[in-house]
Amino acid sequence: MALLVGCKPNQNKVAKRTNVVFILVDDLGWKDLGCYGSTFYETPNIDKLAQSSAVFTNAYAASPVCSPTRAAILTGKHPTRVGITDWIPGFDPKDRTLLGPNDLHQLPLEETTWAEALKQEGYQTFFAGKWHLGDEGFFPEDQGFDINKGGHHMGQPPGGYYSPYKNPKLSDGPEGEYLTDRLVDESLEFMEVNKENPFLLYLSLYTVHTPIQASKRHLEKFRIKRQTLADSIPRIANEGKGFTTQGQTNAEYASMVYAMDENVGRVLDRLEELNLMDNTLLVFTSDNGGLSTVANANWVAPTDVLPLRAGKGWAYEGGIRVPLIIKKPNSDDGMVIETPVISMDLYPTVLGTLKLETRPEQHQDGVDLSGLWENGAEAVHDVLFWDFPHYHGSAWTPGCALRKGEWKVIQFYEENRVELYNLKEDIGEQNDLAEVHPEKLGELLNELEKVKAQLGAKAPTKNINYKTNSEIEL
Repeated sequence: MALLVGCKPNQNKVAKRTNVVFILVDDLGWKDLGCYGSTFYETPNIDKLAQSSAVFTNAYAASPVCSPTRAAILTGKHPTRVGITDWIPGFDPKDRTLLGPNDLHQLPLEETTWAEALKQEGYQTFFAGKWHLGDEGFFPEDQGFDINKGGHHMGQPPGGYYSPYKNPKLSDGPEGEYLTDRLVDESLEFMEVNKENPFLLYLSLYTVHTPIQASKRHLEKFRIKRQTLADSIPRIANEGKGFTTQGQTNAEYASMVYAMDENVGRVLDRLEELNLMDNTLLVFTSDNGGLSTVANANWVAPTDVLPLRAGKGWAYEGGIRVPLIIKKPNSDDGMVIETPVISMDLYPTVLGTLKLETRPEQHQDGVDLSGLWENGAEAVHDVLFWDFPHYHGSAWTPGCALRKGEWKVIQFYEENRVELYNLKEDIGEQNDLAEVHPEKLGELLNELEKVKAQLGAKAPTKNINYKTNSEIEL
């Protein structure tokens, strides 16, 4: 459902072809922006953007971890269909009850990414930041991007956030240069050079992924702000064998979010300076939930996504629900959209907005979202499915989840257990209704099996070499 919160139609008709600026933030939690409810982090530029954009409250990443979602965004296919179900190369311990299934460690070249689709239409295509979809031969320049600044096989900045970066795809900057600033510097230069050409700018920021390294120019601001909090020490809640941070108090993380917002503001300002804002589709989102749950009791996760449960790595809402802001070209309409949507929808939405021919055989698991703001469509998906049959460093054990309407089922393979939640009444997934509503549970489990079969989902297998403590004692 779309709720109009502001309307200022622009009468200027621009003849130029529509540009695309796509901003993907790594590990940004659902509640890490001011416009999504954060009071400790500050994001004035993104909050301002949200006022003239479609803001999605039920947007989901395709996976609770990065590489599968990144594959889904670029291909329009469910990551299970692509064959990437874990971050690359993944975490597959051999001393646990189950063994995760084998999956791909690169995005297949046979897939036609929407960078390739736009390039075929004469667009200049630019990638900056985190790739994490394969090594040599599977880099951004092999998947439709003319220019690649910083995208390689690693999922975090190898040298950290300050130069020297130790990144084979990004030259070092002057001492003290901050990686987020540098990636945006490169992006602004690309826009300047191509201001007369249709372009795709794919800004895939490494921030706010670990290592948590503060933006030094903003750190003191949030250290002072932390002192004003009534409770400056986060609470820690148990989640399975993991530990979830409850409370946004990390000044270093806050400074990274603020630097990210500052740089998004630089992109927006340059679009205005070049007179390109009205002729640009702008998308801002995250690849998975915030890092709020960890397995190590001695390390406090850097953020909190309450009221959602758990965080990155988990199929609870905290691990998969993400911010999504879409600013339509030539429009200042602001609206809040409550309809559940997912990463695969972005590919056909881009093509539809640019009035390019759709590729249904490619983006077969995505839906063009423009109907939500053009004709008041109420729903675009019958069900949403998350497939994570691997162990994860957040203490997640292999499992999957499915949402249908307001209902959600989660299946845990190791314990052969299922949970059922009504998200409308219980967004925090605290009240398991599996025993209370057996018919609804059965309905969703049937849907779950149908989707698994349709996508060819692989289940983990029993580890025949695993021995329990009692077997070891014998």
